[in-house]
Amino acid sequence: MTEFTEIADGVFVLVYPYLRVNCTLITGETGALLVDTLSTESQARELQEAVLRITTKPLGIVNTHFHFDHCFGNSTLAGPATPIWGHRECIRELREHGRDWQRSWEQELLADDERIARDLGRVTLRVPDSAVEREDLIDIGGRLVRLSWHGRGHTAGDLVVRVDDVLVAGDLVEEGAPPGFADSYPLDWPETLLALSRTVGPDTVVVPGHGEPVDAEFLTIARDELAALDWLIREAHGDSGDVVKVAASSSLARWGEAGLREAEHAVRRGYAQLDAATPNTIG
Repeated sequence: MTEFTEIADGVFVLVYPYLRVNCTLITGETGALLVDTLSTESQARELQEAVLRITTKPLGIVNTHFHFDHCFGNSTLAGPATPIWGHRECIRELREHGRDWQRSWEQELLADDERIARDLGRVTLRVPDSAVEREDLIDIGGRLVRLSWHGRGHTAGDLVVRVDDVLVAGDLVEEGAPPGFADSYPLDWPETLLALSRTVGPDTVVVPGHGEPVDAEFLTIARDELAALDWLIREAHGDSGDVVKVAASSSLARWGEAGLREAEHAVRRGYAQLDAATPNTIG
């Protein structure tokens, strides 16, 4: 049985075994807020049961970003009147390309876990209905929860959630695995983490998208590694560096095959950002 663990007063984290995804439950006097909803209907049912063992108060939902493991449980967990918050870019991506992403992820997962892949393909998508641009405050019965966007990083629309001295960072921060760069903005990500780090203190508990809770020092180290990758990409782009070779020279290589795969995503995405920023010249 998967259970929530209380990490601060009225703040609970559930680490789901599949992909070690974190879901965070925040309780107030008259309501509760759930951050992220897992991948499939069956996973979301388990999550729902775990929530009900903590509270039966009316529930709101926040999606940190549009990836399947953070929002595909929406339709199972949300009732007709349940508000779901997401950044406007998360909402746009799911509205305009959600079914395409769903089919793509199903095919991608088939080789690793056919049951999960097929369950993923059967999910009814529920898009967030409450858009966040920069910041929003949610009152869950005398307790204010702050939703904020600090810039592009893991995706274009990564929301973070702050309550008291707990920061739920989504996949802007990863513990125990390399960051995911497939839909990322690697040249923006370091500045986004720098902005985020300015909001935390020495006692802040940071809940990453996957893995165990970390602290402010971990956030600083993650930012420094992303900044080093940023400069590696910029320098290699100027020298027309081979993507595979550049990826192998990055710090992500220490994660083995998974790290190299993400590093190659990062280099390609970074090159694309630089190409898009370079004006055409006429000789």
